Amino acid sequence: MKQTRHTCNPVPSEWLSDFDKYLVSEGTHERAYEKLGTHLMRVNGQSGVAFAVWAPNAKQVSIIGDFNGWNRTSHVMHSSDSGIWSLFITDLEEYTVYKYSITAANNEVFDKADPYGFCMEERPKTGSVVVDLDQYAWKDDQWMQSRQERQSIESPISIYEVHLGSWRKNPDERWGDRFLSYRELTQTLLPYVLEMGYTHIELLPITEYPFDGSWGYQVLGFYAPTSRYGNPEDFMYFIDQCHLHGIGVILDWVPAHFPKDGAGLNFFDGTHLYSHVDPKQGEHQDWGTMIFNYGRNEVRSFLISNALFWLDKYHIDGLRVDAVASMLYLDYSREDGQWVPNQYGGRENLAAISFLQKTNEVVHGVFPGVLTIAEESTSYPMVSKPTYIGGLGFSLKWNMGWMHDTLDYMEKDSIFRRFHHHTMTFGMLYAFHENFVLPLSHDEVVHGKGSLINKMSGDEWQKFANLRSYMGFMWGYSGKKLLFMGCEFGQWQEWNYDKSLEWDALVAPNHQGLQRLVRDLNTVYKNEPALHEVDFEWNGFSWIDANDSDNSVLSFIRFAKDPDDFLVIVCNLTPVVRHNYRIGVPASGDYKELINSDLDVYWGSNVKNSQPVTAKDDACHGFEKCLELTLPPLSTIFLKPL
Repeated sequence: MKQTRHTCNPVPSEWLSDFDKYLVSEGTHERAYEKLGTHLMRVNGQSGVAFAVWAPNAKQVSIIGDFNGWNRTSHVMHSSDSGIWSLFITDLEEYTVYKYSITAANNEVFDKADPYGFCMEERPKTGSVVVDLDQYAWKDDQWMQSRQERQSIESPISIYEVHLGSWRKNPDERWGDRFLSYRELTQTLLPYVLEMGYTHIELLPITEYPFDGSWGYQVLGFYAPTSRYGNPEDFMYFIDQCHLHGIGVILDWVPAHFPKDGAGLNFFDGTHLYSHVDPKQGEHQDWGTMIFNYGRNEVRSFLISNALFWLDKYHIDGLRVDAVASMLYLDYSREDGQWVPNQYGGRENLAAISFLQKTNEVVHGVFPGVLTIAEESTSYPMVSKPTYIGGLGFSLKWNMGWMHDTLDYMEKDSIFRRFHHHTMTFGMLYAFHENFVLPLSHDEVVHGKGSLINKMSGDEWQKFANLRSYMGFMWGYSGKKLLFMGCEFGQWQEWNYDKSLEWDALVAPNHQGLQRLVRDLNTVYKNEPALHEVDFEWNGFSWIDANDSDNSVLSFIRFAKDPDDFLVIVCNLTPVVRHNYRIGVPASGDYKELINSDLDVYWGSNVKNSQPVTAKDDACHGFEKCLELTLPPLSTIFLKPL
């Protein structure tokens, strides 16, 4: 068999120019992925692949792969003053597997995956793969043109959070069961999301990662969709199909840290190139991972370009940024003496703050309408406020305080809830300080925390009734919505990344009822402007009675931009039917139930109000009119004036 001779040439200067190198070194190259990594091209009439990698402290960098028998001396790259090494190799084709063999200053040799590699081998292999990302014919023009309106803060946003590897698995003769592919998920996950009425899917990280147990949060290939479920074009097809059916796709993005895997960024050229030398700054003690050096320009280019890459090449609609609190604070999860203060003696990571602000400015500037969402667990100010007034510039922020407080309440036996009423109302004191997402995420149903249904107090009937009423409270409350997979039908076991969801539970009417309620809540949420148009201002919410702790009843109003368009929401959080319960309302006339979480179709006791309920001319709760209601046990009801 004749072996192809792969000749080496310099990368054309018009492709990787001195200006490109300057922008990377300045930290302002926003699309470094267009120059670094690998790119199929023709040079002087010869086809091949251009390679470029940043390794400023390396003594030598060569390209190794099957094409040269992994020989470190065959294809040595050319260096430059910028620290970027490059080479054009002729006659290489798409799907070539390669790595960079890097000789450090001390002559130690490291074989590394490409930091800008667009594809990787399937684990446990760690080689990068040459692919062309510009061949897929996108069909989502209509979605892309309407996205800014669909994802405005006045729009309904209901997010289904998914770990692709465990949403559902197929039987397999060899492995017992296997992952669904990106294309299979298009035929299974997408129809389910449509049926359930969600507006968005949020994917736990799909950037390539070697260890299944990290769920994707320890990233090896920041520019490569994981090969577990298919190739890059398969992933593009999945996103395209979501868009064609009106579903947005949000990607979990992990710029907070990276793992110590040998093929990854750690000691990339024999030095702490992407992290800090000092472990007080450079290592996450809790996670055993490395912290990016946000003050280094080339690292900023790498990460900012990475954010834009997913929006550009994959048409991703939003980035949920993981572990923002760990980035903001130098003393995050550290004791005294274990961290280095900033230049002013404070605990804030000024370089990380600047990086997040710049990333949000660039993302929103280049891709208007894309969402950036912060998972930020502290009270750091103005996370979702514009950078020009000192904010971090995120579109939205997870409301972790609301989640912790309300779950703590729902776990308590109803007989004691009267003493903890404030935990359900406290969130309104800060509800409009940020643009909040209400998250019931994967983090709440792992590591021994139990499933969402098992957090609820009481016997089986009460657990389901509690969860239904809680879902009603959440969908009625101000803020966008996020629910982790399996919670929508009350999976009993806590989430296990290695197993499929417990779909068999849906043979039981209690699980069917909960699932149907979540579907109906999504439908009402999307159809009723009062539930989504004014999520982040006081004029979209008004308590009717926040203080009925004796009965553990909450009542409030949600207003649309038109204040005459409103819904009344009442939560009875004890297993007692309350007759002739009076609440004030702002308008006379008849009201009908849009949602009653106690209906028999939801596996409830079917206590309900006569349709319609007519407002009386009696003053109550500061309003001139009132409704006299029957409150079902452990329930939430939505009422709309006719």
